[in-house]
Amino acid sequence: MMRILLPGDADYAERVRALTERQAAVPPEVAERAREIVSDVRARGDAAVREWTLRLEQRELPTFEVPRIDWERAARALPADVLRAIERAGGRIRAFHERWREQGFETSEPGIRLGLRVEPLARVGLYAPGGTARYPSTVLMTALPARVAGVEEIVLTTPGPSPETLAAARVAGVDRVLALGGAQAVAALAYGTESVPRVDKIVGPGNLYVAAAKRIVFGDVAIDSIAGPSEILILADDAADPRAVAADLLAQAEHDTAAYPVLVTPSDVLAAAVVREVEKQLASLPRREIAQGALAAHGTCVVTAGLSAALEFANAFAPEHLELMVRDPRALWPQVKTAGACFLGGYTPEPVGDYFAGPNHVLPTGGSARWSSPLGCWDFVRRSTMIEYDRAALAAQAGDISRLAKVEGLQAHARAVAIRFEEP
Repeated sequence: MMRILLPGDADYAERVRALTERQAAVPPEVAERAREIVSDVRARGDAAVREWTLRLEQRELPTFEVPRIDWERAARALPADVLRAIERAGGRIRAFHERWREQGFETSEPGIRLGLRVEPLARVGLYAPGGTARYPSTVLMTALPARVAGVEEIVLTTPGPSPETLAAARVAGVDRVLALGGAQAVAALAYGTESVPRVDKIVGPGNLYVAAAKRIVFGDVAIDSIAGPSEILILADDAADPRAVAADLLAQAEHDTAAYPVLVTPSDVLAAAVVREVEKQLASLPRREIAQGALAAHGTCVVTAGLSAALEFANAFAPEHLELMVRDPRALWPQVKTAGACFLGGYTPEPVGDYFAGPNHVLPTGGSARWSSPLGCWDFVRRSTMIEYDRAALAAQAGDISRLAKVEGLQAHARAVAIRFEEP
């Protein structure tokens, strides 16, 4: 079920290149429908949101807002151990992100003061999958960095919020929960309606329609990223436990049939053992059909000529999640240049990052870890700079400023400096 690529294979280089150059494309019909929805919601507001929700989700929406009392009931209805786990995870996520706050600064030299001011966004919109899905972890991971950054108002949209999602919203300090989903929720947050406030930024993962809508509204509102299929790359040597490697690959494969479960290793023996273990463990997996689809589409074991070649592949792949299941992961970690999150050693499976460790699980996908970063407090602030000169400082630099302005053919720029020293 998982393909093994060996260096001697005739199509080895081609298949390896295809993995590193993967793209998460939105089907044209999805993009077209998302554009129709966004345009309609922008024009007709609440009425369009209600109509599209009924049409696509068979849900009637007499009101969008989930009353605060329902959050409290949801928390009380949860098993005590589940609520405790949500609270403990929230505490760890908050503590990690509190170390992440960005600070402004001021600096001075004779006659000059310069500064950077960092201020939180006024209002952000969070999207969390809902309906049959239950993702309280997504609420914690998106809301807590915003709250720590000092955002004034946090609005969560999620279709058919579960009790776990509402409890997470309460723990994370969300201000409002709206039972909205799909492209219509994104459009409502981006442009505002009678019932939905316009936000400064939209973050959080969703389905293809959500991704397409975020792409459409970008520029009118900020977004975190266009999320593609989830992915894991496990870099392992012959010391790795094939059972653990297989389990971690399956943990990613059960997300979605479009997920990428990939192993890279210099050991063909390990690769073969992992394939056997995957098939063995798959048999008892409740989400077997989904995992099977992901393995058939993208499940791959890439065997390399050595550990350095495996690392080279990992940096080219730029994975969302990278596990280093090698003898000395701490020594290898500084050589990792492109990964959303890195998990070191045999006792750090990717789910600890999904739920509990503290670093954010909203990560770059589709190779965008080459230039993008995990969601964090920096995503919920804006920066502005300050410049203050006195007369002597401007006089000292006037010549250089004017020369650069004239090089660019901008005479009025040069005059704006010179006129301050001319007699009226």
